Amino acid sequence: MRTFSAPLCLLALCLTASLQANAAQAANDCGVPQLTTCPDPVDTQLPDVKDMLTWNQQQRVVGFRNDYRSYAGDVFKAGHARPIPVMERSLSAATYHYQGHDYNLQDYLKRNDVTGMMVIKDSKIAYQYYSHGNTPTTLWTSRSVGKSVVSTLVGVAVKEGKIASLDDEIVKYNPDVKGTAWEHVTVRQLMQHTSGVTWNEDYTNPQSDFAKLTQCEANKDTYACVNALVKDPKRSAYAKPGATWSYSSGGAWLLGDTLEKATGKSLAQNLQEKIWQPYGMVNDGVWHSYQPGKHDVGAHGFNATLQDWGKFGLFIMNNGVLPDGTQTLPDNWVKDARTWNTADKSVSAGHPDGMYGYQWWNNSVPVNAKDVGPKQGLSSQDTMWALGIFGQVIVVNPQQKLVIVQWSAWPKAEPSFSAQPLEASLMFNAIANTLK
Repeated sequence: MRTFSAPLCLLALCLTASLQANAAQAANDCGVPQLTTCPDPVDTQLPDVKDMLTWNQQQRVVGFRNDYRSYAGDVFKAGHARPIPVMERSLSAATYHYQGHDYNLQDYLKRNDVTGMMVIKDSKIAYQYYSHGNTPTTLWTSRSVGKSVVSTLVGVAVKEGKIASLDDEIVKYNPDVKGTAWEHVTVRQLMQHTSGVTWNEDYTNPQSDFAKLTQCEANKDTYACVNALVKDPKRSAYAKPGATWSYSSGGAWLLGDTLEKATGKSLAQNLQEKIWQPYGMVNDGVWHSYQPGKHDVGAHGFNATLQDWGKFGLFIMNNGVLPDGTQTLPDNWVKDARTWNTADKSVSAGHPDGMYGYQWWNNSVPVNAKDVGPKQGLSSQDTMWALGIFGQVIVVNPQQKLVIVQWSAWPKAEPSFSAQPLEASLMFNAIANTLK
């Protein structure tokens, strides 16, 4: 057995202590000392969050990768890390046709202001890309990709009996909605955005409900402000619950609020305990919090590294089965989550099988799209898309064992489907076909 002298042991202890102190200082440098390591880069000048919907391109890049420290947040800690193995694959053959031109992956990345992309095939990283200064430790904000994380946590709560049935009215778990337009809406209807309760999601209208939510987030007493906005007694119903689809970040916020009350834990704590640590995510993340330690925003605000976005996609691809074999989601949950609802407005000429499931999208190429290709690759019944404004994406296709993650800074929050969303579906079809 090899032995060390006392001075050498003391030197080793001092060196260890010094490294730990440096790591702690690095975390403090980004203003979130609860983080094990500080994400890179740490930008010094941050755009004003009250102007988030009108930031320019560079402000979006800086703002999105510093969202975790621009607002109050709850850290969800990584445990025993299980990094995704790397097996690089060539994507040079992945090309698509759009608006009379043929484009390759490099064209796509530039045209769509992509700041990060990861392709995972057969549970291995086939391709990864970072730009605009982003790195493997950057924490990028999800925008509405976070909705898909919340709906998955609802599934965990159902599996554990914290929520008895998706068809329970939310008032059972969230008594505060009694007497409001939300009172008789069910958990399932909140997830499917078929509540029938009025909510203006217009990202270009400074007087919309979503714009008002953003302003609440830029000021103090955020929870009280958003709670009053969403549960306003004057808010009315425009349709019978379940009859009509209409995208609603207000309803998604209420879903997160209801989940927290049903479980007695914040979204970040639920995520850490049920998925993040058991599944072996690699880095800590931060969830935008309205009341630190108590309440995180259910509509967005999930911040994590590109690899951990990808690992969440793998968690879904593997039907919520943990490395030790534990099943965390109800039977058929993932399939049900991508069973598109057929409520009015969810079905369209381009997507006759429906557009929306349990806070997951059907973003397949519209059947009536002209002069585009490839139109096939990721079938609508087997593929689920988590989508956030300005181009945030997680795509999961369990059948092909494929996960694609994208960070972007699109010039518009929600462009028409014939623009960036269509290009994404065409590019991802090409990637899927190339990796078959």
